[in-house]
Amino acid sequence: MADDSQHAVLPNATVKNSRTLEWNATTLVVVQIAAGGERGIGYTYAHEATARLIQKTLSDVLMRADPMAINSLYMQMWKRVRNLGRPGICSTAISAVDCALWDLKARLLNVPLVTLLGQVHQSVPVYGSGGFTSYSDRQLAAQFSGWVEQGIRRVKMKVGRDATRDIERVRVARHAIGSEAELYVDANGAYRRKQALHQAELFSEFGVSWFEEPVSSDDLDGLRLIRDRAPAGMEIAAGEYGYDIFYFRRMLDAGAIDVLQADVTRCGGITGFIQVAALCQAHNLLVSCHTAPALHTHLACAIEPLRNIEYFHDHVRIEEMFFEGIPRPIEGELHPDLSRPGLGFEFKRSDAQKFAA
Repeated sequence: MADDSQHAVLPNATVKNSRTLEWNATTLVVVQIAAGGERGIGYTYAHEATARLIQKTLSDVLMRADPMAINSLYMQMWKRVRNLGRPGICSTAISAVDCALWDLKARLLNVPLVTLLGQVHQSVPVYGSGGFTSYSDRQLAAQFSGWVEQGIRRVKMKVGRDATRDIERVRVARHAIGSEAELYVDANGAYRRKQALHQAELFSEFGVSWFEEPVSSDDLDGLRLIRDRAPAGMEIAAGEYGYDIFYFRRMLDAGAIDVLQADVTRCGGITGFIQVAALCQAHNLLVSCHTAPALHTHLACAIEPLRNIEYFHDHVRIEEMFFEGIPRPIEGELHPDLSRPGLGFEFKRSDAQKFAA
């Protein structure tokens, strides 16, 4: 096998704000691995150093290797980064390569990836994710009502920048989506423990059924407190910053959440995500796919304890720009393309070239 990785820095149309964190660009790192006349695709959203790590540290593992031996290659990659540290850039790099390996294997076998993994679900529900704190009330209402009109009956907004203002923004969101659609909020760990409990009670008056990272995901005792004392109809979710199976085990052992979030672009790719799903099944909890909807679709349909996929506004924009054949929601659900091998989409290299860094 031979691999090729590159990264693109994509400017956002507006500055996005997730509580106090602001960004005006997103970096996409794409990996392509070739063998047997086929080419597998994987990617991650991470710092440009991820591409250099793949080229300098991981590529030697892949050269002239057996593309069918993914588990062996997975472990070899982890051994290569042992002295660099597992979390962060190392895990995002391995994630992108692992996804490309699974896509390549499915293409070599000429089957859709979900068929190779073993299909459990015909489709997977999504929730529209955006509602940044930098949005005006009008922008927030327009985005959410637009998703509901498209058949996406679950939407998530950011909170945590201004606790008092958050209540009014939640009121605006509920009015925009009506009484039937589900409303989620994501604080990105911005609140203190008792503040989060107070906000949960206020949010419940507007039918908020999902409270993501009410406190820092590193505060497992705090998450457990919120989970135990939040309104009965409100689920506590976290896990998007998990980079290996040990992180998720600690979170589940602490009884910290109702729904575990995992991100295939961070948690070790498809191989790592399957491990996380098995852990969730053993704990009788559901797993939710964090962002990168196109990359999660086939995988999600092969996972038993599945909740949903985050249809994240920024990543949808990027995937539509740079990949041909990505899945789009039909009545609020994503369906894997069973007519094409692998992930079912292709990288539009020429379109991405002008953004290459």
